[in-house]
Amino acid sequence: MVDSTGVARSHARQERRYRRFKLKLPVHLLVQYDQGIVELDAISRDVSIGGLLLDCPLLIPTHSPVNFVINLRSRSLRALELLGDGTVVRVETRTFDGNVAVAVECNSPIAQIETYLADDLS
Repeated sequence: MVDSTGVARSHARQERRYRRFKLKLPVHLLVQYDQGIVELDAISRDVSIGGLLLDCPLLIPTHSPVNFVINLRSRSLRALELLGDGTVVRVETRTFDGNVAVAVECNSPIAQIETYLADDLS
């Protein structure tokens, strides 16, 4: 497609299913490897109900299953924890601070941990 300036627009841009929010929040990860489970802490770059992009201190292989807890803290609100699980779908090269950008696609929408626990107890 060509716009009014005569410049072709790329059709390669993927449409997003869910709105993304640029949020830098602490995220605790449980990563399943062949040899067991590894726990690590990361920082989110952006978050949607369908996935998240993380700055991780370690390389997590593509297709690795992960469980995560996102910690939301505010002076005016009580602490809130969001829970999710998914699969690593993309790993980008190391960033300037030595971290690795890791994209996780959620198996189901991210949920509030209290809602998850209430469902388990009923």
